[in-house]
Amino acid sequence: QVQLVESGGGLVQAGGSLRLSCAASGRRFSINAMGWYRQAPGKQRELVARISSGGNTNYADSVKGRFTISRDNAKSTVYLQMNSLEPEDTAVYYCAAYSGPTRDFPIDSWGQGTQVTVSS
Repeated sequence: QVQLVESGGGLVQAGGSLRLSCAASGRRFSINAMGWYRQAPGKQRELVARISSGGNTNYADSVKGRFTISRDNAKSTVYLQMNSLEPEDTAVYYCAAYSGPTRDFPIDSWGQGTQVTVSS
């Protein structure tokens, strides 16, 4: 398993931006796919975005064109740049590590989560 520590959450007004970071340690970062998920109160955890070890990305329809996932293998860190934030984006955001290079592999590690609150 890998240890994941998220940072960058906070309170922002609608239309604003935030960048989340997730620092990984404990195994070779570059060979694993990574993802961001979120969970709003009373709702199930849902995929936001993920990136393969080769840099291929996919996004939830609700964030396409507004959010960008990226990774820096030299820093063992994955980022989520969130622009044009909406109140509906309010949730706890979790970083996830897949056990292999693509989304075809199961997730084997989760971060502790970071709160994002978007005010209207």
